[in-house]
Amino acid sequence: MEPNNKSHPEEFILLGFTDRPWLEFPLFIILLITYPMAMMGNIAIILVSKVDPCLHSPMYFFLTNLSFLDMCYTTSIVPQMLFNLGTSKKTISYMGCAVQLYFFHIMGGTECLLLALMSFDRYVAICKPLHYTLIMNQRVCILLVATVWLSGMTYAVSEATVTLQLPLCGHNTLDHLLCEISVLIKTACGEKGANELTLSVVCIFFLAVPLCLILISYACIGHAVFKIKSLEGRKKAFGTCSAHLIVVFLFYGPGISMYLQPPSSISRDQPKFMALFYGVVTPALNAFIYTLRNKDVKGALGNLMRSIFTSK
Repeated sequence: MEPNNKSHPEEFILLGFTDRPWLEFPLFIILLITYPMAMMGNIAIILVSKVDPCLHSPMYFFLTNLSFLDMCYTTSIVPQMLFNLGTSKKTISYMGCAVQLYFFHIMGGTECLLLALMSFDRYVAICKPLHYTLIMNQRVCILLVATVWLSGMTYAVSEATVTLQLPLCGHNTLDHLLCEISVLIKTACGEKGANELTLSVVCIFFLAVPLCLILISYACIGHAVFKIKSLEGRKKAFGTCSAHLIVVFLFYGPGISMYLQPPSSISRDQPKFMALFYGVVTPALNAFIYTLRNKDVKGALGNLMRSIFTSK
């Protein structure tokens, strides 16, 4: 492909799995099934958290934000993936790529911080129960969530803007299913060591630091739980944390394995499978984990369904 004099290409070609065409149809069907499931599961959580007065607490306020974030996260990339896998046209406009880049990383950065915030909420609830309503009042919760969203936006706008300014020397082929920072850095020409270093440092802040805070929170929670004498009390305390812990490991595990290494060392297919995992698997599992492992959510969902059918 011959370089041109334009500052950026009019469109990008997303190769996806064109080298493995037999994978495209099965992945298309999987996405077509799991995407609506993820959306419905997260909508259900938001709905019951708003409707049921028993769920008007900081824990479910944060959970509502997580569900909304997961819906935006998956919607920012899955439609493009379906288009890529389901048609022979593998292109995305430059503007579409830029929009996807911003939204994808806003949601990813915000979720990293929101999961840490949710672990802090559990720490206060279990380790400082008498001060819980005082510490986690409505004003503080709104302020914390607003800070998390603003931090995610700041990271995404700054990092994505710098990445989009890298020279591409006319190259417009991305070996991916979507527009993603590490892949654009890998595609860029010229000196990009500073961009790789900056991305690694930012990812340490948004992945490693929140994960350390989560681990510290749960170490304190574990210490407090083992001080509870009654077995029923211990089970209840662990029950409120188990769903969040599973979601944390599902989110941080693959993310750390990918983003805390230089973009030049990432294997060819790793970003594609990570995009599929974060695009649909994580949002779908988050919804079902919180629905199936949380008695309050299950009860509220059952009450909502019964009221709907009774009214009919």
